[in-house]
Amino acid sequence: MKFLILEGCEYMVNHRPRALAAVMTTLALTTGGVVAAAPGHADTSALDAQFEATYQAPQQYPNIAIDWDVPITMSDGTVLKANVYRPADAAGHPVDEQLPTIVNLTPYTKLVGALAEAALSVPGLSDALVKVLAKADFSALGMSSLSDILRAVPGGAGRTFAVDPNLVRSGYTQVVVDVRGTGFSQGDWQVFGDREQADGAEVIDWAAQQPWSDGKIGMNGISYSGINQLQTAERHPAALGAIFPIVPGSDLIRDVAAPGGALGIGFIPEWLAAVDGTKLIPDLTALLTGKFDWTWLADRAADPLTFIDTVIAALTTPSVDQIPPQLYSVLNNRSDLRQAWLGHPEQIQVPTFVYGGWHDIFTYSSPQVYNAVDVPAEQKKLLMGDTYHVTTSAGLGDPGAPAPLDALQRAWFDKWLKGIDNGIDRYSPVTLWQQGTEQWTTDDSFPRAGMDYRRMYLGATTSGTAPQSRYDGSLAAQPDGPATVSVDPSMLTMCSRDAIQGTAGLVPEPDQCAKDARISEGAALSFTSAPVDRPTVISGPIGVHLNTVLDATDGYWTVTVNDVAPDGHSTVWSTGQLQASLRAVDESKAQRSANGDYTDPYPALSLDQRQPVVPGAPTVLDIGIRATDGMLQPGHRLRLDVFAGNLPSSIPVRPLLNESGLRTQHLALDPDQPSWINVPVQADSGW
Repeated sequence: MKFLILEGCEYMVNHRPRALAAVMTTLALTTGGVVAAAPGHADTSALDAQFEATYQAPQQYPNIAIDWDVPITMSDGTVLKANVYRPADAAGHPVDEQLPTIVNLTPYTKLVGALAEAALSVPGLSDALVKVLAKADFSALGMSSLSDILRAVPGGAGRTFAVDPNLVRSGYTQVVVDVRGTGFSQGDWQVFGDREQADGAEVIDWAAQQPWSDGKIGMNGISYSGINQLQTAERHPAALGAIFPIVPGSDLIRDVAAPGGALGIGFIPEWLAAVDGTKLIPDLTALLTGKFDWTWLADRAADPLTFIDTVIAALTTPSVDQIPPQLYSVLNNRSDLRQAWLGHPEQIQVPTFVYGGWHDIFTYSSPQVYNAVDVPAEQKKLLMGDTYHVTTSAGLGDPGAPAPLDALQRAWFDKWLKGIDNGIDRYSPVTLWQQGTEQWTTDDSFPRAGMDYRRMYLGATTSGTAPQSRYDGSLAAQPDGPATVSVDPSMLTMCSRDAIQGTAGLVPEPDQCAKDARISEGAALSFTSAPVDRPTVISGPIGVHLNTVLDATDGYWTVTVNDVAPDGHSTVWSTGQLQASLRAVDESKAQRSANGDYTDPYPALSLDQRQPVVPGAPTVLDIGIRATDGMLQPGHRLRLDVFAGNLPSSIPVRPLLNESGLRTQHLALDPDQPSWINVPVQADSGW
């Protein structure tokens, strides 16, 4: 380890004191905010410093040559447009060597990627900007989430979004392609449809056959460009050698489109509007030079606002029997659309590095993708940060943190496309921001080994810790009651971590909402455990079993799991939700713990399996809480909050909302039919 540290030390002293500080801090401290390895696990901080030093060092080639709007014809005749970035000599001429190629497929127009690259490449200015953003801190104003948005750039999100000039200058060609129906590409935007997925494999084949390519292809990108990496890899194009998906989704209905069966209103309409708006921007250069693509114009005229009609139908259709076909296809798990949106990461057989966030819109999928990818352990990695979608990578590169994503991406491709023995295969399999300790940790697996699932029952006994809540109940090893407790839909959920997560972090909220649930708990039924007497690790997905009663034929439930400090501070670790009438479980995909209880109930979320609730009758619901990782410190407690909704994140589609009438919802705390939470805790927990 000392050799690896000293190898880049001279460079870091002069150019990267932050990276050197990270290494020295790790050597000097045994506890605190540094990457901490569980017993028997490797400390990877020296590798992080090495990767960052390699990335920041002067690169092999001084310049970049760009071919704009290169046409790529798909097998159905549709022409996609790509920008090709190649290493160039001092005179700006592209080099003659055949090099590995990194492909990025984006719906956000490659024009946006080009502008981002230009902004991050202004000599002197960009480095100064990165330093300023890295130090951005609005916590004194109670707006830490705003700081995190700005810190995403120095964390590597900016240069992994589309094109990375440092990566190109180090000896890669980058190809940024507008997805069909977006940017300057022809066709109708399919939104992850089968034809779009086929395009990914065809673009890989095209890139491998170009004269500037050595035939070894990787893929990069964030969000949409992470999802289509997974979809392309599942099709096994021969030239694809490695992928680096950042905040990818794989089960898109459960991730973001209709989590729990309700429309993801906090993200989907705004996102569709952004893509539909930018896809209408014409290629002005081609227009002025007489080379305008009139097929592009005809395609846009035929499909100007993809999926907007579906969102409008979801918000306006009054009853189930009036649901139009396009909306029905979204709410039917057997439709071609739903099948296309369901990934199969177990079919991926190339080296895969997954970055996710505990409060990202794709938190459900990221750990599952890592576990499912079918490659040897050294060829897959999982890095989970304490981030929302738009704060992706915030904090990376700080002292004690993993290297920025751009440095990790470079190391990943150097290993698997160039064969450089840089140690990335020996990097910790799993690197997690551990909630509760607020530090980076490493492990061999996620969930961590040694977790023991156990029931904790929702009880009527007052915990005395939640006076702000609609109801203050308990979590305990034995059920108690009976009692019936009630909760109403409320706008208080707009001040919550769940609200920020559901809106992808686009609207930063004050810390009193983002980091403390006590305001939103005014709309919650809170059930709180006794304090733990020793550090207690919770790691993995969590199942919630509720005995509910509704006054209508439908309702919508949201649950969060929280860490409660001795002073009452309540911090949300993770969340889940479910439309009551869509509760039917798909047992072929559901997961259970050794005690037989669900850890991931996997409701079908399908109208053809809809089960309207009988008003006044007890109805059992099993709700999955997205996987999480945290440690309750001595004196801290675990809390389950139960809400009748989670605006502005989600809203039931209008027909089901009408059936619910937004009426009061009830929990029956009955020892004969108890409600519980199935929690993964270490065997020697403090309960």
